Amino acid sequence: MQALQHTQANGRAIPLGDHGFAVSLMEHLIVPTFVIGADGKVLIWNKACERLTGVLAAEVVGAVDHWRAFYAERRPCLSELLLARRYNDIRTLYESGGNYGLSDFGVSAEGWCLMPRVGRRAYLAVDAGPIYDDYGELIAVVETLRDITAQKRAQIDLEALATRDGLTGLANRRSFDVKFGEETRRASRDLLPLSLLMVDVDYFKLYNDSQGHQKGDECLRAIAQRIADTLWRETDFAARYGGEEFTVVMPNTPLSGAMLIAERLRNAIEELHLDHSESLAASFVTLSIGGVVGRGRDLDSERLIAAADAALYCAKRSGRNRCIVAKFDDAHAFDAGAPG
Repeated sequence: MQALQHTQANGRAIPLGDHGFAVSLMEHLIVPTFVIGADGKVLIWNKACERLTGVLAAEVVGAVDHWRAFYAERRPCLSELLLARRYNDIRTLYESGGNYGLSDFGVSAEGWCLMPRVGRRAYLAVDAGPIYDDYGELIAVVETLRDITAQKRAQIDLEALATRDGLTGLANRRSFDVKFGEETRRASRDLLPLSLLMVDVDYFKLYNDSQGHQKGDECLRAIAQRIADTLWRETDFAARYGGEEFTVVMPNTPLSGAMLIAERLRNAIEELHLDHSESLAASFVTLSIGGVVGRGRDLDSERLIAAADAALYCAKRSGRNRCIVAKFDDAHAFDAGAPG
């Protein structure tokens, strides 16, 4: 590296040393920093980098396996990708990044690292900047690291709050709209069945009027928990649609499977035996469930919701505390399954 200079306010440059000073300066930066040469070997691994990773400079300087400080399996660091001009791999390996072209400003990215030596995962903001010689040749890359794990986790928590229903803990209506739209497009593309259940608490207004809103909230929370416990597959998705109405999305689930889950949900709430003396369907809290199963190239989420809602209406009109599941054909009509 060339000698560094410090410029005073009057513009006069004062030499501050040679290569040794530059190395010493970088080693004592409070920002975790390391430098790799054109051959990929570590030239500098500063003290802040040691504190962050638990890996000492003596272990990595002169070596090319510094990736071990960040990952359990072989994976290039951002500086290596910059050195090799593998910009497309940056998009693949990191969650976010920018400035992918080789320039004086280098590249920036963010992502999770395992940090094996210190035994924790950390979310790092990483910057890699090129160093050129007097002839414009790339001779080294400086990589700086910022641990922004706390900010990332706060962001994740905030995003979770934005997608969760505050009362029940299930996904909220907005999250359902996004997720169901995604699943509808996926089912259309892959020609797989997609099942949707609309779940309504029977005579819930009467429950609130007789038991009070606090008891009503407790009832909805208990029902939401039972719904969540009944869905075993990771791909299934439950949400509070609004008021006392819930939805259940089940990708790659045929009519028989949708009817089975609908009846299982209905029975699970019956088993709670929540007193509901004002109900006209039973002496305890019950559910009416309408469902639709779509399969085809041109599935439409709004039409599927409308069909499921129509099936729910049929279940209510037939006496409540029952399940009716619909098959949604290419003509956007359905044949109702037998009430449960």
